[in-house]
Amino acid sequence: MDVTMTTWAVTILGLCSLIAVDFFIGGRKPHEVSVKEAGIWSAVWVALAVLFGLGLLFFGNATSSGEFFAGYITEKSLSVDNLFVFVLIMAKFAVPAAYQQRVLMVGVLIALVLRGVFIAAGAAVISQFSWVFFIFGAFLVWTAWKLIEEARADASEEAYEENRLLKLVEKRFPSTDQYHGTRVTIVENGRRLMTPMLIVMLAIGTTDVLFALDSIPAIFGLTQDPYIVFTANAFALMGLRQLYFLIGGLLKKLVHLSYGLSVILGFIGVKLVLHALHEQGVHVPVVSTPVSLGVICGVLVVTTVTSLIAAKQQNARAGAAETDAAEPAEGDAAERPAEESENAAR
Repeated sequence: MDVTMTTWAVTILGLCSLIAVDFFIGGRKPHEVSVKEAGIWSAVWVALAVLFGLGLLFFGNATSSGEFFAGYITEKSLSVDNLFVFVLIMAKFAVPAAYQQRVLMVGVLIALVLRGVFIAAGAAVISQFSWVFFIFGAFLVWTAWKLIEEARADASEEAYEENRLLKLVEKRFPSTDQYHGTRVTIVENGRRLMTPMLIVMLAIGTTDVLFALDSIPAIFGLTQDPYIVFTANAFALMGLRQLYFLIGGLLKKLVHLSYGLSVILGFIGVKLVLHALHEQGVHVPVVSTPVSLGVICGVLVVTTVTSLIAAKQQNARAGAAETDAAEPAEGDAAERPAEESENAAR
């Protein structure tokens, strides 16, 4: 898809306008986000992404539209995995509920800028060296295996660890241990201090870069068009804040999410290797965009359904265990008055 500089400029301006509208309507005044508000804004961002994809179909072609939807769904599903870490970050820094949406908004903006740099660098490398797809493919397959290992590990042992950049910032710049509204810095005794608000914003934004290490190669496995890669990432990230509040309570129920994501990453990794072999002149089957889109959607549907069933069964077993544990205690309580009466009679 040939994209002119004018189209790039209009797209970026339009995205900035949408972010500004989101901020001034929903995020300007700090408040605790309700499920209803998060649901409405999530639907808005999904609808905008769908309209953009249909626009690519109308003004571009079916291939570009299909690649956008495949990339958007992949990035959206991978971003859900980010939410687990965001929950840990919010808990570690004890972010008040009223300030969480501001933290996520700024953190996501930082992540979007950094991902833009990653995408530009990735596109430049791919245009010069087709063999890089071998590296991307192998990395995604390795990441898929790591996700399976993490899924098998004890979830109770999860903890957020600050990255090196954040540790360096905290070490070099003085900070206060108290929140001061949404202010990121304050002046105290003549010294400029960072507040925890700035630190947690940096934590959200820079941590997302670690997730981009697998999500960017994954979407390049679906399309090599930098414009589609960027817009799919942008729409997936911009709806992440609302998604955090909408499904925050459901995250623990998505017990099979890591397995589903590992299948998707592994599938795209194999697709990248096949594409690299094809570029080298080897006659191998090439996975089409419709097939990729079907596999991704199918895996996500199966993963969601099995996760909800497993979570329901787990809750049922936990409830039965509590009932069994309570019955002996009730029996003991019933027998105790009789024993006391017998002892009194003696």
